[in-house]
Amino acid sequence: MTDKPQKEQNTESAIRVRKVTDVHANWSSQGALQDGKFSYQLILDNGAREALIMPTVSDAKVLRDFFDDADSVYWDMDKEVLIFGKIQ
Repeated sequence: MTDKPQKEQNTESAIRVRKVTDVHANWSSQGALQDGKFSYQLILDNGAREALIMPTVSDAKVLRDFFDDADSVYWDMDKEVLIFGKIQ
């Protein structure tokens, strides 16, 4: 029996910056007459990992534009920072 699965697991956990390959936008109700909350679910490396961010309304608008305009987006898992490639 080989230890390849363990090596693959070690490699997967060693990757700390991942490419955002899809973004799902969500809004959730916080109750009657309350402001709702926005979130973006970041799909990383075609589903290898996921991350959830919960921006303010104004930040959500800016992020939406960046997601649309950037040629690539990366997520630093340790620092929880989005890194945008060239903005078109």
